[in-house]
Amino acid sequence: MKNTRTRDNILIVDDTPENLRLLAIALMSESYVVRVAPNGELAIAMATAETPDLIILDIDMPDMNGYQVCEILKANEQLKDVPVIFLSALQDTRAKVMAFDHGGVDYATKPFILEELLARVSTHLELHSLRHELELRNLSLIHTVTYQEQEIFTAQMSTIVALAKLAESRDDDTGLHIDRVGSFSQLMAKAAQNLASRKSGVDDHYVDMIFHASALHDIGKVGIADAILQKPGKLTIEEFEIMKGHPVIGFDTLNAVLESYPNNQMIRMGTDIARWHHEKWNGSGYPDSLQGEQIPLCARIVAIADVYDALRAKRPYKTPFSHEQAVEIIIDGRGQHFDPELIGLFETIHAEFDQVWHSLKLEPEEQLRMAS
Repeated sequence: MKNTRTRDNILIVDDTPENLRLLAIALMSESYVVRVAPNGELAIAMATAETPDLIILDIDMPDMNGYQVCEILKANEQLKDVPVIFLSALQDTRAKVMAFDHGGVDYATKPFILEELLARVSTHLELHSLRHELELRNLSLIHTVTYQEQEIFTAQMSTIVALAKLAESRDDDTGLHIDRVGSFSQLMAKAAQNLASRKSGVDDHYVDMIFHASALHDIGKVGIADAILQKPGKLTIEEFEIMKGHPVIGFDTLNAVLESYPNNQMIRMGTDIARWHHEKWNGSGYPDSLQGEQIPLCARIVAIADVYDALRAKRPYKTPFSHEQAVEIIIDGRGQHFDPELIGLFETIHAEFDQVWHSLKLEPEEQLRMAS
């Protein structure tokens, strides 16, 4: 039974020189790389320096017996999976049970039959190799499945964002409202990141996420009729009640996605934004009349971004406000519509909102070209 896998290196641990010599010669004749250690302390040092593929370990040694050596080996992350075949003159069942309890894969009694021991060595090396290969295949499979899931999720997100843009395009013919709200929200999140009271919840990942998740804020508008969305005049009470249903429609849509991807933080943030970006600090908003910090921070941030953009935009039912007018209206909403602390931040960075507005605003001739 000649070994053809010359990479296999075996560490023999035995305090009897004759046993070391006999086993070493037999294993080398099978083309194994062999190292020998006359005691447990040296064996541990040798195994740590170069991980063996298999260890043949005598139990009855002075100072440190085989069980103790094996315990130390199995506690080492680098060595814990190396198969150990115990050797002992003890033939009672208790000794064999202890060997397996201490992590051994096999037990051979002295005096051993050389051919039988070589067969056991070959078998356990093969099993160890197959187990390692299976673990690698499992890791590869996990990676493949994860990659495929990510591809599917990315495709679904692209579809969701496309639907969100479609919804917005029905009452914003420039199609840039989502992009501006994302940029405004990111500016606010960056400012909030510097506040001591926000540091536990707002980090670089949060700032990046809110840019993308805010795109989903009005996705529920896909369920609102054009006659209401595009009405040039003021909505009736009944029409406004229908319009107020879009946060719940958006939440339900995204929550269905979240059930398939419960660990996806962006979708979770998107559901919070979709449902609660029309809530108000004083509890007079909709759909759930939340107040103060009951409203998720991301929704409070997007509320400011969304209102600012709505004020600056031209709509069939209103003329656009200037930056100064929009800022004044938003600041007047401190403690009523908006989080007072966030409004304090807005006061320091609102000039950047104006810069974003102009960088993501189509000029009149471009709007005409898009409409044609």
